[in-house]
Amino acid sequence: MAVNTRKIINDPVHGFITISDPLVFKIISHPYYQRLRRIYQMALAHLVYPGAVHTRLHHSLGAYHLIGNAIKELCNKGVEISAEEETAAKVAILLHDIGHGPFSHALENNLIPGTHHETIGLKIMQLMNEEFGGELQMAIDIFTNQYPKKYLHQLISGQLDVDRMDYLTRDSFFTGVSEGVIGYDRILKMLVVHTGELMVEEKGIYSIEKFLVSRRLMYWQVYLHKTVLIAEKMLLNIVARVRALYTAGDKTLTTETSLDYFLLEGASELTKETIEQFCKLDDFDVIHALKFWSRHPDKVLSLLCINILDRNLLKIKLQAEPFDKIFMQQKLDEVCQKLDISKEEGNYLVFSGEAVNTMYKTNDERINILFKDGQVRDISQVDNALIHKSLASPIKKFYICFYE
Repeated sequence: MAVNTRKIINDPVHGFITISDPLVFKIISHPYYQRLRRIYQMALAHLVYPGAVHTRLHHSLGAYHLIGNAIKELCNKGVEISAEEETAAKVAILLHDIGHGPFSHALENNLIPGTHHETIGLKIMQLMNEEFGGELQMAIDIFTNQYPKKYLHQLISGQLDVDRMDYLTRDSFFTGVSEGVIGYDRILKMLVVHTGELMVEEKGIYSIEKFLVSRRLMYWQVYLHKTVLIAEKMLLNIVARVRALYTAGDKTLTTETSLDYFLLEGASELTKETIEQFCKLDDFDVIHALKFWSRHPDKVLSLLCINILDRNLLKIKLQAEPFDKIFMQQKLDEVCQKLDISKEEGNYLVFSGEAVNTMYKTNDERINILFKDGQVRDISQVDNALIHKSLASPIKKFYICFYE
């Protein structure tokens, strides 16, 4: 009996999303993909915006929907994209976040030190490609920018990719932060392919400027919100403390999940076993670990875990200049005396850093505008450009976190 591979998904942001391709259906049904249901799109942002509990699966389906619309628009403008290429592009965007671990960017480069989620994602895609008998090869070529039609890769990973269009729209919807609303439907209508590259028609300039401004505002108001920032730093310090405390055979830190493989055994290479262990990991493993470690005899570890679970976070202050070292030392001395801990332990509860936000990096980012007379100009170089050099320079904020 033939399996029905036509499915309709009701998405709160885009409405009905149709799945009709057998390969796409196979990917969505795969355990590696279904794991994305158990990974928050916005990590710990729900501690500030309670509605921000949507998942990586929501986002990848939304991006899948948008790339379908983008390809339809390009085809209507005479761009030749075969049915096979369309499916491959859709598969590539469906799997673009498959390499995210628990709490997404919060633990980026941490579970497997120095390894970006896209590197892990590519390895997962290659394993799935073997399992599917090579059916994902074109999608992998598009994902890695090895496919001749560069604009297909730009739709997936570029300055105007459907990934950003969906996450800005979706994150704005679930947080209730209206500053993130972008006119993605108009941007998609304005896309064009010129000299083999993805560009935007001249009449889409203002929509692009709004897109870039919205992205900047969302970073400061949501992604780099000071409470989100401190929660993520606390989670990183928990991981660091567990690794510092662990000795072989220590059962007080063993969670009996795949998290042990990465935190206690120290996975460093992307072997097949590492990927299999990684694909068993999700947010629930970390939450379970926080509950388990909250009862640990180590003061620092238990305190950090309890305070994340109870949302009793460390204090954080931000300013334009680096914090005075005397002030930092004062806060460190206070916490050491209050909790009767060493300065080494106190450094998990008092620390500083910096947050950087750039709207548009003119040195390595390109959103090209195609004018009616055939001229091509970067968005930062158009007349009366909103995205000029001052807005293209990064804004840096320094922060200090401390226990009170």
